[in-house]
Amino acid sequence: MSYVFVNDSSQTNVPLLQACIDGDFNYSKRLLESGFDPNIRDTRGRTGLHLAAARGNVDICQLLHKFGADLLATDYQGNTALHLCGHVDTIQFLVSNGLKIDICNHQGATPLVLAKRRGVNKDVIRLLESLEEQEVKGFNRGTHSKLETMQTAESESAMESHSLLNPNLQQGEGVLSSFRTTWQEFVEDLGFWRVLLLIFVIALLSLGIAYYVSGVLPFVENQPELVH
Repeated sequence: MSYVFVNDSSQTNVPLLQACIDGDFNYSKRLLESGFDPNIRDTRGRTGLHLAAARGNVDICQLLHKFGADLLATDYQGNTALHLCGHVDTIQFLVSNGLKIDICNHQGATPLVLAKRRGVNKDVIRLLESLEEQEVKGFNRGTHSKLETMQTAESESAMESHSLLNPNLQQGEGVLSSFRTTWQEFVEDLGFWRVLLLIFVIALLSLGIAYYVSGVLPFVENQPELVH
């Protein structure tokens, strides 16, 4: 617990910080209710949240958060409260309220790296490893979703540009689509066989009209020419 500096003389002049180290919930609450700054720091830049988290005092962490403590505050080494924490319930509280598990301090160390250096228990290490893995998976999913969105937007933009550059093509496609729709509705309403019969009758009438006008039977070769 050397990273807590329980006997640091600088704490004796800051009652709230000492209460956080001691785990004195009631005294901490009275101090906060009387107007003490929940983000007050010691000579190393640590807030009460850092000190309470280092001791695993999750109740005091929750109390400080309720009174406006900054969960993202870092000490002069760039450590968040999560960097100093080695207790499962406190880690879960900090992460669930927005602290990133993969955040690095000024030396580039994450909370997991510091936890391994301090030799915290295996349950904490497993939790931090699991949280880091979830963070990586979530980042990958988010990146993939953004990429898909960008690709979709580019595709739609290209289609729109193509339509603007080819208005005649767009108009032709619209007419063709309208004709298909009308024809399908006509066939469905009349029935396939009736439509087929109608086409046959129209064909016969066309042949009759052609013969009447020209005097020549269609599809018949070597017919004598009519003398008018």
